[in-house]
Amino acid sequence: MYEQPEKCPVCKAELIVTGLACTHCDTRIEGHFQSRSNPFTKLNGDQQQFLLSFVQCEGKFNRLEEELSLSYPTLRNRFNEIVQILGFQPSKEDRSGRPSEEERRKILEELEQGLITPQAAREKLMGKSK
Repeated sequence: MYEQPEKCPVCKAELIVTGLACTHCDTRIEGHFQSRSNPFTKLNGDQQQFLLSFVQCEGKFNRLEEELSLSYPTLRNRFNEIVQILGFQPSKEDRSGRPSEEERRKILEELEQGLITPQAAREKLMGKSK
């Protein structure tokens, strides 16, 4: 079975459903039917696979980092792109002012090297200081 096209291949106008058929008894119904809108059809195959992985990892970016071998900023950008395609606005402050995974690693390295105090590291990790 082929995937239903959404646009006319000739003029690119929206297509409507004018016929339905039963896969069991081959009953056919003709008319003009309003399609049930599935917002996920707007996503390409890679974006759909990303969402499946996201769900499989229970929405936890740290698990998704391991699963896809991608950095947190890359994952976040891909997720925000999908959010926009689906018609939503990604939040400007996606971690409540807290640093990204990459920034967290830098802070912990600075702490380990003695460049900052444990208190300063804690404040930075909590997003209270830059």
